[in-house]
Amino acid sequence: MNYTLLVIIFSVFCLSAKAQRAQYISAYEYEGCILLENKNTRVILNPNLGGSVLEYSLHGKNILFENPKHDGRIWKGGEERFEVPGGRMDVGPEKTTPFRASFFNKWQAKITGKLSATMTSPIDTVLGLKLIREFILDSESSRLTCTQTIENTGNIPQAYAHWSRTLAKGGGICLIPIAQNKRLPQGYALYRDQQTIDFNPVPEKNIRKRNGILEILGPTSVPKFAIESDAGWIAYIHQNDLLFIKTFPVYPDKLYGDMLSNQVSIWYYKNEKCEIEPLGPLEVIKPGQRISFTETWDLLAYEFPKNKLTPLNQINGLINYLK
Repeated sequence: MNYTLLVIIFSVFCLSAKAQRAQYISAYEYEGCILLENKNTRVILNPNLGGSVLEYSLHGKNILFENPKHDGRIWKGGEERFEVPGGRMDVGPEKTTPFRASFFNKWQAKITGKLSATMTSPIDTVLGLKLIREFILDSESSRLTCTQTIENTGNIPQAYAHWSRTLAKGGGICLIPIAQNKRLPQGYALYRDQQTIDFNPVPEKNIRKRNGILEILGPTSVPKFAIESDAGWIAYIHQNDLLFIKTFPVYPDKLYGDMLSNQVSIWYYKNEKCEIEPLGPLEVIKPGQRISFTETWDLLAYEFPKNKLTPLNQINGLINYLK
């Protein structure tokens, strides 16, 4: 075998190895993060603060909310309201679950495969729960499979649910299909404040419904939406020409624990960030038992629609293809 051919083979091997890798790195002023990367997609997991996803990027464009002022920030206790940037997950229901400070502490992070990793929380001292988050990046596409497992380490049954709280960069268009057999007149409600829920909100400039899909086009009078949605997907189109899609299971025969038993929440905060929240059903977890919920992320190059008029048939076609 000649020398030139050996060099070519070695170069291809090195490029392939670089294109698909899982390794421990420093990122965003944090040590001990985990990088999952293929030729197009980059995922950075941060065990230092809440077991979150710091980056989910396609061709160098990160869809997740970043706050440079929070780089390297860790939990020191004493704050009831503490923001974790990026792809955070949580445990609900929102209004009845006690504050869970332990989940802000450092998690254990482990690379488990060529493009997979887990992060495991400490046991929360209030809830007696432990969380395990598993992430698997597809070898070729941007598909990221995210599974959160809730383990009851206590000695009594408890009822909790998966609560996804992914913060995307603001200023995009959020698309959520509304359930046909809805209970709310509009298929969604707005949280006017901590005590007031508007069950039948009047039309607003940045809220539109077309072909059974709720479109949030920009900041609204209040940021918090509760949405009846049984289709199992949410799409978010960012001005950076990115389409972020989450798909997830829905359970029509199970109880959802939020106040309106909704399967989706959205928190569209000014033009700064948009929290995309699939919710899992309320599950009774016996001592020593685990429950899991999986959401699948896809990130695609997609031109931001002119006049914010999204071709909904095209989006539906993409969703069906991805499913």
